[in-house]
Amino acid sequence: MNQKNRTRQRRHMRIRAKIQGTGTNPRLSVFRSNTHTYAQLIDDDAKKVMVSSSDMKSKKGTKTENAKKVGSDIAKLAKEKNISKVVFDRSGYKYHGRIKAVAEGAREGGLQF
Repeated sequence: MNQKNRTRQRRHMRIRAKIQGTGTNPRLSVFRSNTHTYAQLIDDDAKKVMVSSSDMKSKKGTKTENAKKVGSDIAKLAKEKNISKVVFDRSGYKYHGRIKAVAEGAREGGLQF
């Protein structure tokens, strides 16, 4: 594992020590790879993934545009499960670019955090 990823994981563990998702207020965890963006709503009490979304099927647009679509998609799926409030987990990434786009898409979709 390279140093950059190791430091990101250390930041992620510090963040995770402070936040936790519940059944009524799940954790919105975002992961970005070099090519794709993934988002999950996680209930840490039950240790279950409630809803997940990614941009794997989307071929058009830039990575940032696709990340915003992931955010709006996760918000739509959360509304179907009657979830309106979440805790945002940026997974050790800086809050800009694709991570910020997911957050903005989720807020526009109606999630509160």
